[in-house]
Amino acid sequence: MNNLFKALSDPTRRNILQMLQDRDLSAGEIANEFDISKPSISHHLDILKQAELISGERDGQFILYSINTTVLEEAANWFLEMINKE
Repeated sequence: MNNLFKALSDPTRRNILQMLQDRDLSAGEIANEFDISKPSISHHLDILKQAELISGERDGQFILYSINTTVLEEAANWFLEMINKE
């Protein structure tokens, strides 16, 4: 769960997740939406992958990233359980 909170703590990573809600994107397509370096975007994508919030699948010479909503659903359920215990 620590990786999840670390991943969600950064606004750039939250923006990437919002972008991936619409459709799968390559790292280049994601990078084009930000005013930061491509290596920085790769770093953000790695953190999101470590938290299992996204996955990447090779499509020719590109890797298409997609959102994994299961992890977010599990976290939301955990929060709801915590609230209901009080």
